[in-house]
Amino acid sequence: MFADLHTHTTASDGQYTPSELVTLAKKRGLDILAITDHDTIAGVDEAAAAGEALGLHVIRGVELSAKEYHNFHILGYGFSAEPSSLSALCEKLRAGRDERKYQIIDFLNEKGVAISLNEVEEIAGGEIIARPHFAQVMVRHGYVKDNREAFDRYLDSEEYRQRVTRFKADARTCVEVIKAAGGKASLAHPYQMNLPDDMLDKLVGKLAGWGLDAIECYYPKYKPEQQAFYQQLVEKYHLHQTGGSDFHGECVKPDIQLSALELSVEWLLCS
Repeated sequence: MFADLHTHTTASDGQYTPSELVTLAKKRGLDILAITDHDTIAGVDEAAAAGEALGLHVIRGVELSAKEYHNFHILGYGFSAEPSSLSALCEKLRAGRDERKYQIIDFLNEKGVAISLNEVEEIAGGEIIARPHFAQVMVRHGYVKDNREAFDRYLDSEEYRQRVTRFKADARTCVEVIKAAGGKASLAHPYQMNLPDDMLDKLVGKLAGWGLDAIECYYPKYKPEQQAFYQQLVEKYHLHQTGGSDFHGECVKPDIQLSALELSVEWLLCS
């Protein structure tokens, strides 16, 4: 089964609508695609309908931000479409992002980046206003040469992280609401937390105790030794392996294309 289990659409900070992304995945030769937008499930129904029409299996997914560490993300898969504690958490996270956009625009304006929130919202187009939307406007007006520079200089700097905040749930809550909604939970791109191996080992042990099902063991930016360590953790804690591209579209992450990973997904597809 060729799969990509980590992708983003215009429902959060991706370039393509859910339907457009499904079409791209079909052309890429995928059998299975998971839509994992940041802190929202707003695009999954559209994607599922498009996948059914094209003969592509679409997994309902989400990427939740946990508060304990920077870039600590939990991927959820295969949860129910019914209202749940997961959908309630996503709404709370959406509201937090909505409040944060005012902090971001004030921060940038103070730094001499004279862009307007209206233009950012126009680019975003959906419910979620995320940092890549600000970055795209900054590139458009010549304040930075690309999205990476926007993050390095402004949107992911130490000063930014100290001054701009939003609501995030703790990791245990993230895992448990996914499980309560009938889904499976996977730890996304562990290297982004910059934890020493022993700390990551202990963290995965805790997550497994709370119901974690998998670790994202395949990701475009892993070094061989990182991937090998994550696979060791999978074996140690009796977890599964997931993988994906973290595709956002070439306008957002120009160096990342959709993946076609040969993954064992039977455990993910069973109810």
